[in-house]
Amino acid sequence: MSSTPPPADRPRPPRTAAVIPAAGRGVRLGPGAPKALRALGGTPMLIHAVRAMAASRAVSLVVVVAPPDGAPEVKHLLDEHALPEHTDYLVVPGGDTRQESVRLGLDALLEDVAVVLVHDAARPLVPVDTVDAVVGAVRGGAPAVVPALPLADTVKEVEPAGVPGEPEPVLATPVRARLRAVQTPQGFDRDTLARAHAEVALDGEGATDDAGMVERLGAPVVVVPGHEEAFKVTRPLDLVLAEAVLARRRAHDGF
Repeated sequence: MSSTPPPADRPRPPRTAAVIPAAGRGVRLGPGAPKALRALGGTPMLIHAVRAMAASRAVSLVVVVAPPDGAPEVKHLLDEHALPEHTDYLVVPGGDTRQESVRLGLDALLEDVAVVLVHDAARPLVPVDTVDAVVGAVRGGAPAVVPALPLADTVKEVEPAGVPGEPEPVLATPVRARLRAVQTPQGFDRDTLARAHAEVALDGEGATDDAGMVERLGAPVVVVPGHEEAFKVTRPLDLVLAEAVLARRRAHDGF
């Protein structure tokens, strides 16, 4: 049974690419390999993060931004691991800050990419449903989208102490119902994200949140539900939790 091909003039959904900045060292995990290359279940976290992006059928290109002098090694690492065949992969050298690295990843995209995801390599276990929700919201017209979770803890605004460990005066208690813990991938209309990187100047160590850069343009940012398993692996205890999540997936889902 043959199928009729779609008309040539039928509009196609915009092509989506994911940029993964992976040039940082992640000192809070302790000495050793850069954080993105730490093993999780025997596989580098970066590979898990790339697979998480490629698991979405909407993502046709993943750009990994490597340490400035480590692009060949990262490309070899990708070549060594099985990755979904429907997705293209590109490795580019990064900059000295995350903001610079994301911009270099953007510069590497082809013209037909209209939707861009920016994802932390240190969030290796984000579920595909979260990725799809972000892409869907951008395709639905939102210029910037972030997945986020309500906070379980009360948050205090304090005056930081000049000396670590010293008591810190409380300035205010924000209303918890209005607060969210933001995750990645963050999704953007490409032109909006490119304008943010062109107009928001690099300050100190640079921006760590691309949606915050878009906010500074005055453009709207919306939130979609995040997921508990999209947590960031920053400290040794996070790695223990990630190993437990991965083991449960492999036992129950064949992940």
